[in-house]
Amino acid sequence: MEVLSDRWFWIIIVSAALIIIIPLIVVWTIFYLPPEVKLVATICIIILWGVVSGYKEWVISKRKSEEEKGKA
Repeated sequence: MEVLSDRWFWIIIVSAALIIIIPLIVVWTIFYLPPEVKLVATICIIILWGVVSGYKEWVISKRKSEEEKGKA
C-alpha cells in the first residue's frame, strides 16, 4: 500500500489518463463541428503536426551536432 501514497505514482497515472483522454476529446469535438469548421480544424491539426515534427527533428539534429562538437 506504500505505492498508492507515492506522489510519482499518481503523477504517472494522471499523465497516462490524460494522454488517452485528451486526444479522444479533441476528435469527438471535431466530429460535432459544422463541416466548414471541421475542415479548418483538421487542416490546422495537420499543419501543427508538421511543425511539431519539424521542430523535433531540428532539436535532435542540433543535439547530435553539439555532442559531436563536445567529443572533438
